[in-house]
Amino acid sequence: MLPEHHPGMAALLVPVGLRSLYIFYLHSHNNGYICMNHLNKAKTAVSLLLWIVCWADVFYSFWERSHGIVPAPVHFLSPTVLGISMLLSCLLVQYERMKGVQSSGVLLIFWLLALLCATVGFRSRVLLALNEPSLVCVWRYTTFFIYYILLVVALVLSCLSDQPPLFSQAVKDTNPCPELGASFLSRITFWWISRMMVTGYKRPLVESDLWSLNPENRSHRVVPGLVQRWNRQRQKVQRLSSGPLADQQTKYMYSPKKAQQNDVKGTPAADESEILIVRPQQQTKEPSLLWALCLSFGPYFLISCLYKIIHDVLMFVGPEILRLLIRFINDSSSMSWHGFFYTGLLFVCNCVQSLILQQYFHVCFVSGMRVRTAIIGAVYRKALVISNAARRSSTVGEIVNLMSVDAQRFMDLITYINMLWSAPLQVVLALYFLWQTLGPSVLAGVAVMLLMVPINAFIAMKTKAYQVAQMKSKDNRIKLMNEMLNGIKVLKLYAWELAFQDKVLKKAAYLAAVSTFTWVCAPFLVALSTFCVYILSDENNVLDAQKAFVSLALFNILRFPLNMLPMVISSIVQASVSLKRLRTFLSHEELQEDSVDHSAKLTSPHSISITDGVFSWSRTEAPALRNLNVQIPEGALVAVVGLVGSGKSSLLSALLGEMDKVEGTVSVKGSVAYVPQQAWIQNSTLKQNIVFGQELSEPWYQQVVEACALKPDLEILPAGDATEIGEKGVNLSGGQKQRVSLARAIYCDRCVYLLDDPLSAVDAHVGKHIFERVIGPQGLLKDKTRVLVTHGLSYLPQADLILVMSEGQITERGSYQQLLNTDGAFAEFLRTYAAVESNDEETAPTAQDNNTSAVTGSSSPLSQKQQEADKGAEREVKAGAGKLTEADKASTGKVKLSVFLTYAKAIGVPLSLISLLLFFTHHFLSLFSNYWLSLWTDDPVVNGTQPDRLMRLGVYGALGLSQGVAVFGYSLSMSIGGILASRCLHQAMLYDRTPSGNLVNRFSKEIDTIDSVIPSILKMFTGSMFIVLGSCVIILAATPLVAVVIPFLGVLYFFVQRFYVASSRQLKRLESVSRSPIYTHFNETLLGASVIRAFGEQKRFMRESDLRVDHNQEAYFPSIVANRWLAIRLEFVGNCIVSCAALFAVIARESLSPGIMGLSITYALQLTTSLTWLVRMSSDLETNIVAVERVREYSDTDKEAEWTLQTPGPQPDPWPSAGCIEIRNFGLRYRHDLDMALHNISLSITGGEKVGIVGRTGAGKSSLTIGLFRIIEASEGQILIDGVDISELGLHQLRSRITIIPQDPVLFSGSLRMNLDPFNSYSDDEVWRALEFSHLKTFVSGLTGKLEYECSEGGENLSVGQRQLLCLARALLRKTKILVLDEATAAVDMETDNLIQSTIRSQFEECTVLTIAHRLNTIMDYTRVLVLDKGQMAEFDSPNNLISQRGLFYNMAKDSGLL
Repeated sequence: MLPEHHPGMAALLVPVGLRSLYIFYLHSHNNGYICMNHLNKAKTAVSLLLWIVCWADVFYSFWERSHGIVPAPVHFLSPTVLGISMLLSCLLVQYERMKGVQSSGVLLIFWLLALLCATVGFRSRVLLALNEPSLVCVWRYTTFFIYYILLVVALVLSCLSDQPPLFSQAVKDTNPCPELGASFLSRITFWWISRMMVTGYKRPLVESDLWSLNPENRSHRVVPGLVQRWNRQRQKVQRLSSGPLADQQTKYMYSPKKAQQNDVKGTPAADESEILIVRPQQQTKEPSLLWALCLSFGPYFLISCLYKIIHDVLMFVGPEILRLLIRFINDSSSMSWHGFFYTGLLFVCNCVQSLILQQYFHVCFVSGMRVRTAIIGAVYRKALVISNAARRSSTVGEIVNLMSVDAQRFMDLITYINMLWSAPLQVVLALYFLWQTLGPSVLAGVAVMLLMVPINAFIAMKTKAYQVAQMKSKDNRIKLMNEMLNGIKVLKLYAWELAFQDKVLKKAAYLAAVSTFTWVCAPFLVALSTFCVYILSDENNVLDAQKAFVSLALFNILRFPLNMLPMVISSIVQASVSLKRLRTFLSHEELQEDSVDHSAKLTSPHSISITDGVFSWSRTEAPALRNLNVQIPEGALVAVVGLVGSGKSSLLSALLGEMDKVEGTVSVKGSVAYVPQQAWIQNSTLKQNIVFGQELSEPWYQQVVEACALKPDLEILPAGDATEIGEKGVNLSGGQKQRVSLARAIYCDRCVYLLDDPLSAVDAHVGKHIFERVIGPQGLLKDKTRVLVTHGLSYLPQADLILVMSEGQITERGSYQQLLNTDGAFAEFLRTYAAVESNDEETAPTAQDNNTSAVTGSSSPLSQKQQEADKGAEREVKAGAGKLTEADKASTGKVKLSVFLTYAKAIGVPLSLISLLLFFTHHFLSLFSNYWLSLWTDDPVVNGTQPDRLMRLGVYGALGLSQGVAVFGYSLSMSIGGILASRCLHQAMLYDRTPSGNLVNRFSKEIDTIDSVIPSILKMFTGSMFIVLGSCVIILAATPLVAVVIPFLGVLYFFVQRFYVASSRQLKRLESVSRSPIYTHFNETLLGASVIRAFGEQKRFMRESDLRVDHNQEAYFPSIVANRWLAIRLEFVGNCIVSCAALFAVIARESLSPGIMGLSITYALQLTTSLTWLVRMSSDLETNIVAVERVREYSDTDKEAEWTLQTPGPQPDPWPSAGCIEIRNFGLRYRHDLDMALHNISLSITGGEKVGIVGRTGAGKSSLTIGLFRIIEASEGQILIDGVDISELGLHQLRSRITIIPQDPVLFSGSLRMNLDPFNSYSDDEVWRALEFSHLKTFVSGLTGKLEYECSEGGENLSVGQRQLLCLARALLRKTKILVLDEATAAVDMETDNLIQSTIRSQFEECTVLTIAHRLNTIMDYTRVLVLDKGQMAEFDSPNNLISQRGLFYNMAKDSGLL
């Protein structure tokens, strides 16, 4: 009667064993302390009651025994063990409370198992009471039913979640993540995200809906862990490599790494081998980043491996149950409950499998997220301390890529990495079960698979190669677009690049078609070959339903690991490349922390002292500064002067500790402020740029703004000092940027000021104002130590000390008077320029003109949308705030059908239809071939064989082959269609207007999406859809009863899908919107690293970066959870369909043939994954098709003119031949909602005239050049060059015939030669001649590699003056009839300026030269001068006439001290 306790005991002993492990885990994880509450008390009380009930049973047994009834031993043993378990669970409830566990999975599983075991006893007791009432023991029955009820209560209580622990993060958070407080059930089903999904369904989610990150996912927890472990790795390697020859070897420590970096960039790693020869006894071991990552994230990630193993084993339960079901249907004598039991088992196993798989993915994705956070944090921290030499070896773009691309690769890899061991495990298990079913003929299938692997691997490698090529062309595309922005009109290059990309895309498309073909046909070929060998090897081998369909189900399982392996391997290859890049970057040498001594004694009279200083930019290069001995007393004003490239800026860098100190000592007393030569501006408001993280003191702030002459500028800006400044200060002119940079330094109030030529970019009168109010003896900084690098001679008499530099040495020093008296080189230099002494600084900033729009012309298209609404003071603030989200405005809500139609039209309607038709054919054939198989398995067996088997096999094979042809056809047509669509949409958009940084970014992304993402998503989407429809058709045909359930499940499915897509789309959008600030901030940091270090603000910037990463992960985390939420619910729907198919098959087993039943369940088993894919793909399709929508938007905006016009008007061949320019009533505005920037300009310039263009800030000088190049089209009037109206030419024809030397000298990473002549259209002699005329010949001859010298990005390894001269050399090479100089010599000293002017006079004698003047003396000998005022032509005549007229020009000349 009483063996019913046995299963209970066995089942309960296992959890008791697990509990001891769990208690150990709890002991080491403390989450705080939960106060006693009703739930806790109830849980404890129920456990105690259960304990009492069990012991009551034990005592009852003893009582029986004392009364002479001998109970079976089990009556003592079972209640005793149960009682102990209950007591343990009671203690565990309390222990968990003290350790802060809000919901316990262990207890929930324990109660569930206990209840299941008790249910078995419950059933047998009820049956016993019904059949043999005389055997019932009332006491035991009573205690058992009480026990049973208490178990149910305990189970219900354990499903509830406790309150959060005291002092937990969740209590402090305004919007904590519900995961921490969710109950165990809610966690495994991801129910806790439902509230957000409901919100997302009702209205689009906004940032305030996002939860805070869990503490263990935040940067401040994740990043330091990795950084510490990485540093330990590096120290270990350094310890190992510093042996007895320590000194000698530490010198070499850096070199091998340097070599490696070059290796990455494609230069031979010669140095590395040489270094190894130097010390053959040992090689430097590289520190292992992989190991550091494993130590940081391995323990958490290992949980996923456990989940994966369980899931992989459960996968094979489906086919086994299918085997049992088919056997059950074949055997009419078996009992009905077997069938129901199998069905129930199938459902439970599938559900458990779904839950475990989703937990596995969740762990993987969270690990991936942490890895990304850690890598971004580590790279950011490294970038702040990396030395200049190392900084030069990687461009800003490359370092940003480490953050975006490489960190992302790791994140993607982590979700797949387990496939490395899981795929072989799945294959082995599948083959084992197949062998059981079909015997040795499986080997034929294996052979086919093995053949497929190299093919797939080959395709994967090839695809990767094309991807690399594509990435390269994308990088180029972005670089070149940026070039266009910076005014170097290398547009031909861009057009050529597109052609290249097309070629790559086509090849990639053919490859994609082949890979789809193998992916779809592999399982079929495997099945075909196996069945073929099985049938032909022995006449008596009969293919019955059980064999055929169990094998098919197993083959379907096999398909996944086999296709995943090549993907995983290529993904690992990519990640290993990323790992190497990251390791190289993180191993770069860092700045010497001790190069500058800041602990100078307060008693010492010198504020700055350098003794015997020798400095170089990197340890491998010759010193840039030599024999420096400088003592600067406190509060002195020191001027540093010298020619271009004499080492003035380097001197400041040495004082900042930015250079390698080879010899000597440097000490600087007190804190430092630094104003770099090229102002560094952050992308935040003007006020934030000046305050720079210090406390705001309004009176001091106002004083600083006033002193820096920023008051008038604030009045021009749309929102005053709350105006958001774009990236790199795009909406400020050079002069404004420089003054903001200076204001920042003054506001921060430091002891020592290092000013690197801050006055070069401002007008003379502004320069004078700033010198008097800020730098000079009566300025705000009069008590501070100031080191001023300058070309402005007028300031020198007021300096306490002047240092004259030449070739990296200080050649003369002394006060102005002393230097004049010594009569050295300095005195001679002064005398030469005495005539033009004070006009040097007269620089009329030009980009400032564009202040009318507060956004430079080149970035107009985006701003157009930004600020259409209103023009009030809030306008810019709004535009700034909306800058990133604005771009995404198109995509809230559902995507319109018309967008899909646009895409179909772009592919071409016939091609779209053909693709669909082929698709349909393929799926129809696939269904039919499986149906054919089911008919074949139902063939009667005659004399141990099936008579028609060869005919069946032949038809089956033919169906398979035709299927293959259809697959190949449609995947080819879709891939080609994708390219056609992309090209069609490209052309609609790509040439349409001036790209700006933000647009460039967006273009590359959208077009990439259209190129490569949409076609593959479409393929998968249609594929999944047909599989789902086909499965439903088959299941309905086999078991018509399912028709009752399918509509209901279909509605549920549709609802879940709509529900999910609404939130998912918005989360994706929020995630991508919050991603760009990470990279812009990083970009900014890299550009301003020296400023950040000088001000000592590294910690604040690290915090800011961490915050941005966390902010991005806040949107990413819910989106991965939403995917899990969806998958669990959809798989549940799928599991219901599978169970219904099985259940109705069991019910209708009399009328069903085993073949049809097998077919039906095989399809049902496939259904779950297909359903999940279908939803994922449909939401991806909606998310990505937005790209088409945006591109369409761009195509609908006003276009820029055609690139080249096929039928240009009558145009003389060498146009322009004379260079006459005639402007008639010309006017232009930046955007239609703004006032005219220029209007009513009419003038005519004859060929070969030299015309100067002058005017105050905002007069419209740059606007004129913008109009000439048609960067913005004229709003009225026209410009004729040699009688040809330029608006009738193609832009390419126009821009290639005029040359401009732009305001900002821009170079690109590449050789000097590439920078001068990107198309190699000139000979070396011509290039050298151009260099000679631009006074660079001696400089370039002295460089390593001469013309092949590598410029770093932006030409940062050349001084600003040298870059300006290179731009001149570029113009000399092109030598067009019209030359425009845009403030081209602002950054060079007087002497070089004069050389340039004489070059222009001699070399461009017959050309028409338009110069936007900055130093008025340079245009005094021009034929005529155009004076602009407020966008109108004020004066136009020869300089002498203008002076005699005593108008605007006269006043300007007077200001400059020319009169």
